[in-house]
Amino acid sequence: VQLQASGGGLVQPGGSLRLSCAVSGFTLDDYAIGWFRQAPGKEREGVSCISGSDGRTYYEDSVKGRFTISRNDAGNTVYLEMNSLKPEDTAVYYCAQALSSSTSDDRTRYRYWGQGTLVTVSS
Repeated sequence: VQLQASGGGLVQPGGSLRLSCAVSGFTLDDYAIGWFRQAPGKEREGVSCISGSDGRTYYEDSVKGRFTISRNDAGNTVYLEMNSLKPEDTAVYYCAQALSSSTSDDRTRYRYWGQGTLVTVSS
């Protein structure tokens, strides 16, 4: 099982980025995929996730209406579209495979993690 996150970078406040999580070794239908982030000096927190079975989604309150998670089953990729970015969105973003197909923001319910991609929102 492998997950590889990409798409991070430097963006001005109000800008947009799209993160990608390319997965291999399993089928997206069988497992939920979550996006987490960790800012300097803070704990890793759940941002969004998408279920494996029915595509149900979850968003942390601070990103609702700004971030959109989606997946391309044929391409084995999960995306996180981030709009109206704020300085407080600055963090290393990780994607992870859940233990099951159900969504969860609890990082202990995820077992395989990608390497992370840095998002910096600054003018």
